[in-house]
Amino acid sequence: MLSFFRRLMADDKAATAIEYTLIASLIAVAAITAISTVSGQGSL
Repeated sequence: MLSFFRRLMADDKAATAIEYTLIASLIAVAAITAISTVSGQGSL
């Protein structure tokens, strides 16, 4: 499993895809948090 991640990080395209996925997930979490805060509900 560790060797899979090493190969994935060595590939520039895979590393870029992972970075974009992390950014998109952070944006999604921020959006969900903002929507729940604005709507006045503590949980979804």
